[in-house]
Amino acid sequence: MKKDIHPNYHFVTVRLADGTTATMRSTMDGKEYSSEVDSTNHPFYTGRRQYVDTAGRVEKFMRRYGKQ
Repeated sequence: MKKDIHPNYHFVTVRLADGTTATMRSTMDGKEYSSEVDSTNHPFYTGRRQYVDTAGRVEKFMRRYGKQ
C-alpha cells in the first residue's frame, strides 16, 4: 500500500438520541459524535409521524457549513 494516502482511522464515541453510547472506529474528525435521530425516535421505526422544524434545520446547517 502507498504511504500517507489513507485517512486516520481511530476510535469515536457515538452518543445516540436516547442517551446510549457506543465506541466504534471511524475516519471522521473528532473524538465524539452525537446523533439526533436513531431507531428510537425515527418515524420509520416508531410508526409515529413527527413534524420537523425546518427553520431549525436551516439554522443548524448555516452554523455548521455557512460562511462566517
